[in-house]
Amino acid sequence: MSTLHQRAFTVTVIWTLVLLFLGSIVHATESSLACPDWPTCFGTMVPEMSGGVFWEHLHRLVAGGLLLMWVLTTWLVRKETKDHPWVFKACIVGLVLLLIQSAFGGLTVLYQLPDLVSTTHLGLALLFLALATALASWSSWSRGVDHVSAKTAAGVRKWGGAAATLVFVQCVLGGLVRHMDAGMACPDAPLCLGALIPPLDNALIAIHFTHRVVGILAAIAVVGLASWAMHADAPKAVRSWASWAAVLTLVQVGLGFVSVLTTLAVVPVSLHTLVAASLLAALVHVTTLGWVDDGAAEPAPDAA
Repeated sequence: MSTLHQRAFTVTVIWTLVLLFLGSIVHATESSLACPDWPTCFGTMVPEMSGGVFWEHLHRLVAGGLLLMWVLTTWLVRKETKDHPWVFKACIVGLVLLLIQSAFGGLTVLYQLPDLVSTTHLGLALLFLALATALASWSSWSRGVDHVSAKTAAGVRKWGGAAATLVFVQCVLGGLVRHMDAGMACPDAPLCLGALIPPLDNALIAIHFTHRVVGILAAIAVVGLASWAMHADAPKAVRSWASWAAVLTLVQVGLGFVSVLTTLAVVPVSLHTLVAASLLAALVHVTTLGWVDDGAAEPAPDAA
């Protein structure tokens, strides 16, 4: 029977994914400045929900709901995990991340969408997603994982962590591409301006091409993780989630192509962000499964 804080962690992960999806819709529909002030919208908290205001203010309301949800989660953790004080401390870190991320959201509006501020806003949201996912995995999803050798557990952490890090970097680069309006700097796919390696003397082309290159590296890492998990004595949960991560990677690559070929249509671009965030969460979950409890992992057999 799961406890309330375990359920709250899971709801928070889903809520954060929805928020990231809405944030992508806000940008794709050019609604980022539909509310020219912050934290109010045209001086009120209840503006007319029409046009771009609908998406921008809905995004703000969902963000506010996430903050309240995390405060509730932190309170539940304080009550239910007294034997693991580090969990409460992690929740405090998450609360600080959310507050800073909210402040960057305000700066994004007040300073008319500066690229680095907007990208930092996204990066902090992804960091919070990773933290919430790790806590959700530790508290509930990872319970009942088969006993594994210490060597295998270390491998899960190593390869899962590497893949998650690459995907995080790829997501941040994607945010920079989005906020610099570099999404169509390479109007063709899979080539860029008809070349395998385009001229990189233009900042927009360079950042777009870098996004693609890191995407290839991230895809190789995720597929490699899935392949390793299948051939190692990894527990079933690790094999299953690593396989799902590989599937999400293929979907993500396809959405990237479609986004370019449809000139950044709202649906594929927004789904591109959602799948990227979901992939990051899946990889963080896999990595967390490698952090088995003390004594849960069996020592690796001696080479001799």
